[in-house]
Amino acid sequence: MDLFEYMRSSTQEKESPLASRMRPTTLDEVVGQKHIIGKDKLLYRAIQADQLGSIIFYGPPGTGKTTLAKVIANTTSASFRQINATVAGKKDMEEVVNEAKDALGMYGKKTILFVDEIHRFNKSQQDYLLPFVEDGTLILIGATTENPFFEVNGALLSRSRIFELKSLEREDVRELIYRALSDETKGMGGYHAVIDEEAADFLADVAGGDARAALNAVELGVLTTKRDEQDQKIHITLAVAQECIQKRAVRYDKDGDNHYDTISAFIKSMRGSDPDAAVYYLARMLYAGEDIKFIARRIMICASEDVGNADPQALTVAVSASQAVERIGMPEAQIILAQAVAYVATAPKSNAAVNAIGEAMEAVRSRQSMPVPVHLQDAHYKGSAKLGHGAGYKYAHDYPNHYIKQQYLPDGMEGQTFYHPSENGYEKKIREHMKFLQDSL
Repeated sequence: MDLFEYMRSSTQEKESPLASRMRPTTLDEVVGQKHIIGKDKLLYRAIQADQLGSIIFYGPPGTGKTTLAKVIANTTSASFRQINATVAGKKDMEEVVNEAKDALGMYGKKTILFVDEIHRFNKSQQDYLLPFVEDGTLILIGATTENPFFEVNGALLSRSRIFELKSLEREDVRELIYRALSDETKGMGGYHAVIDEEAADFLADVAGGDARAALNAVELGVLTTKRDEQDQKIHITLAVAQECIQKRAVRYDKDGDNHYDTISAFIKSMRGSDPDAAVYYLARMLYAGEDIKFIARRIMICASEDVGNADPQALTVAVSASQAVERIGMPEAQIILAQAVAYVATAPKSNAAVNAIGEAMEAVRSRQSMPVPVHLQDAHYKGSAKLGHGAGYKYAHDYPNHYIKQQYLPDGMEGQTFYHPSENGYEKKIREHMKFLQDSL
């Protein structure tokens, strides 16, 4: 490192954002994630013993994936290199591999390669790293916000341990806020700023487990708030905190895990007859900018799949809502969607239609295709009546209650039932009506 590079590095360290400056340098400084770095846990012991194998950190933004990688860099005796998968190419990886080979061959020193956003690497890029991870040239640390079982090659996964990082608890974020305000070396301690308890509570809550969001708000508040004329301190009040963070940054990547987790919770809440939870997850999706047509489609599916004929009106409401939101758009569409969600969530439930089509599809798949009974065949198409098609068919409306028993299923399937109405809602009436027809014969 030459003088200019040293000066540039020193300046960057001093002027980097608070969240970056406050990154822990030792395991004992890390807040949260005790389920993987508690003193009795495998990862803690492996880092302390400098016996780390390839690992992948998986979790939401702001939970400490890069932080843990930096801690490992400061703790281990191995060389440490970092690349970001969004900008790194094969040339960058070749350079790291060559340096790692030299370090291992000449000094017996291992090299840890930290790949941030490893899910951004394509299959060939991941495959390139595989032999060097396998032979010990590289110890890989990958960080990803996406499910590694979907985004990382199976071969790399089989050679790595996966550690899932959780969103920080509210108290963890509070601790980091107070630490940042008091730390005179890396934090804002030199500004003599204080934060009201209700402001700290607000930031810890609204950050949603993302320490970076809370610290960015604290830094903005300290740098833009005038000192109090009496005590000459900067006071971070609730009003200041609200202004600095402005809007909760909802974690919701339309192509990522949060998208699928949220829509799953949304559907399951409607299915489980909890309108409050269903409307809450609807609000989360709307707040994050989810496509209202996508939401409407999921409501229609739920209205049929989980409500069905227990309340046939549910599908009508869902379809009407879908048409209405396309014509009206946001923000008024949120009211229409909320109405449909509340209706579907509180409607009586039945999945009898799902079971019926499932069993019928299995019957079609597993059995030889049987001909349609002759009396049900079309008698109008090009003289087919002369072939006896339709002969013997009994017209239901000619009989009492508009019902007459006759064979409708193909030969060999007589008496098989697929649709079993439940005892819920309108399906109870359907069940009673079908029994009435059978008993009327």
